Amino acid sequence: MTITHHVRVHRSDENLAREGQLAWHIAEVAADPIAVESEVVDMIINRVIDNASVAAASLTRRPVSAARQQALDHAVSVSGAGATVFGCANERRTSPEWAAWANGVAVRELDYHDTFLAAEYSHPGDNIPPILAVAQHVGADGAALVRGIATGYEIQMDLVRAISLHKHKIDHVAHLGPSAAAGIGTLLGLPVETIYQAVGQALHTTTATRQSRKGEISTWKAHAPAFAGKMAVEAVDRAMRGETSPSPIYEGEDGVIAWMLDGKDAAYDVPLPAPGEPKRAILDSYTKEHSAEYQAQAWIDLARKLGTERPELRDPANIASIVLHTSHHTHYVIGSGANDPQKYDPQASRETLDHSIPYIFAVALQDGAWHHVDSYLPERAARPDTVELWRKITTAEDAEWTRRYHSEDPDEKAFGGRVEIVLTDGTTVVDEIAVADAHPLGARPFAREDYVRKFRLLAEPVLAPEEIERFLDLAQRLPELSAGEVGQLNIVARIGILASAPAPKGLF
Repeated sequence: MTITHHVRVHRSDENLAREGQLAWHIAEVAADPIAVESEVVDMIINRVIDNASVAAASLTRRPVSAARQQALDHAVSVSGAGATVFGCANERRTSPEWAAWANGVAVRELDYHDTFLAAEYSHPGDNIPPILAVAQHVGADGAALVRGIATGYEIQMDLVRAISLHKHKIDHVAHLGPSAAAGIGTLLGLPVETIYQAVGQALHTTTATRQSRKGEISTWKAHAPAFAGKMAVEAVDRAMRGETSPSPIYEGEDGVIAWMLDGKDAAYDVPLPAPGEPKRAILDSYTKEHSAEYQAQAWIDLARKLGTERPELRDPANIASIVLHTSHHTHYVIGSGANDPQKYDPQASRETLDHSIPYIFAVALQDGAWHHVDSYLPERAARPDTVELWRKITTAEDAEWTRRYHSEDPDEKAFGGRVEIVLTDGTTVVDEIAVADAHPLGARPFAREDYVRKFRLLAEPVLAPEEIERFLDLAQRLPELSAGEVGQLNIVARIGILASAPAPKGLF
């Protein structure tokens, strides 16, 4: 059972009590000591493995290396054991907020982990790095870590179900700050009052514009969720010291809803678990088989199928036009409806190509596959026949696909669309796909063996075989791990791998 909380803006003279505020309700959910169901535990294990997979694949990339160097330039704080940094030996530790930063960037860099889409967009696996970092720092065991992660997923996804941020060009990590703070609160067993204050500060400090995902997309895209995780750690620390935060942060006259979202007359209905109700939200999320924006997942599967079945579609000389009829979001965010010339630019950054469905469809169609590195190489993007095909691909919003995108019925919710390919001889090829093959309702839903296979594939170039097995053993025993074993829940790169990564110098 869930409780739907009606959230609206209140004038200051209405004096909204803390107990009536959304941040307080979030804190109550976080402080509820309900057990985590076995099905949820299994999915948390899957996502811990998934995060480690994509982090391993990104260890030598410049943004990840820069964030790692920043973290390692900070010593462990005096009150705990510190936290591990992906790629580094378990003995090489840093303060938990900086571990959350470095590991958060590593997880998000390739845009290749889990997703949940509703009124807003999210990658709820972004909760794991800050919660794990604090667990390692304070010496929490695996059971406590599982409880914290379950809360992080629950809160972020419940906010995502109800409150649209992108409508007002606010970046989606504004839902991550509060959820990570709540998850850390659960991990530590903090009282409602303390979690409430941490949630307020975490939201206050993580609201930013969506320019980070518009136009020429910069490397900040991977850093934004890491920043939210870092702020969540710091917010919890501050709240534990008895300090207070802006209130009411959501409902206040000068609060987030009134001035950043739907305005002073706005209201939202936010579903949260009732007292004693298990936190099951993670089961509604889904991961990525391909390293690309989630709305591209189904299109990659359709394109590689078409390219394999109809090889003539790979040659731009045979193609007059390709139109992807799809949802409002896909058309306006990663499609031609964004009106971003960069989405058709062979010199565009990887981050920009990741958000260009015309580019992604063209490459998947020609290659019959998608690779997290090769598909984004500058020479791949600049291949003349690809550029020619790419520029014949546009998107169009389709009302029915938009309706299905926003549907609350999981059996009809869809993230794909219908493709119409007009050949130069006048014939037409039409096909459609609703969800990605790896989606729970897809052709090949991801299960534990798929997460393990993804980890092995992405980790093999950078981790030694025995390290791969060590990590998988720990991860799959997650709820039973001792505090010492949680402290080893890290991926350690082969000798010399990190030495080959860029080592930019900065202020610290």
